[in-house]
Amino acid sequence: MKKLLSNSIGEKLKLKISGKKAVTGILIDIGSDILVLFDGKDYLYIPTAHVHDMHVLETNEITINPPNESPNFEHQDSLSLRKILNSSKGMFIEIYTSGNQALHGYVTSIMNNYFVFYSPVYKTMLISLYHLKWLIPYVSDLRPYGLGNEKLPLIPANISLARSLEVQIEKMAGELIIINLGEYYQSIGKVASLENNFIELVTAKQDNIFINMQHVKTIHFANK
Repeated sequence: MKKLLSNSIGEKLKLKISGKKAVTGILIDIGSDILVLFDGKDYLYIPTAHVHDMHVLETNEITINPPNESPNFEHQDSLSLRKILNSSKGMFIEIYTSGNQALHGYVTSIMNNYFVFYSPVYKTMLISLYHLKWLIPYVSDLRPYGLGNEKLPLIPANISLARSLEVQIEKMAGELIIINLGEYYQSIGKVASLENNFIELVTAKQDNIFINMQHVKTIHFANK
C-alpha cells in the first residue's frame, strides 16, 4: 500500500474505516502499516489494516486547508504503528476502537498484541492492537477535560504485564473486569478462565458467559 499511495501524498482522500466510519482529509504520510490524514483540524494516524476502501476527491468536493504545523510525533525513519505508539508514550492522545465513543488519555506500555492506556474516566485499560482504528495526538497545550496534574498524573500503570493479551487475561483470574466499555451486560464480570481463545466470565447473577478473544477491543478493571 505504501508504494500505491506514495504518489497521492498531498491529495484529498475519502476513506472507509472498519466500524462503518468514513473520514476525509489530506494524505500527509504513509508508512509500512499506517497512514496519516489531516482532516482540517487533527492528524489521524490510521492503521491500513482497517482501511476498507479509499478514493481521491475532486478539488471541489471538499475544502481543507493544508496544515500549518507538523504533527507532534517525530520520526526520523520509516513510519509504523508501533513506532507511533512508542512516540506517543506520555502524550495526551485520542483513540478510537469502536462505536461512537473516543477514549482520551495516554499510552503507558506497549506489548506484543496490546497496549496499556490510562484514561481519566476508565483508569487503566488494555487495548487490543488489532482493534485500534486510529489515534489523534493532542495539541501540546491541551489536556483531556481540562484536568490538572493532580487529577491526571502521568504515572505508569502499577500492574505486572504479560507480553501477550491472552497471557495477561490468564493472570487476571478472579478480577472483576469490563470488556468493550460494557456495551453489553454480558461483558461485565469476574474472570474465571481463558481456554481455546474464549474468556469465561462470571456475571453478577453468577451465570457463566464465554467471550471470543477476537472480539475483545478494550478491557478495564472495575475496581482499579
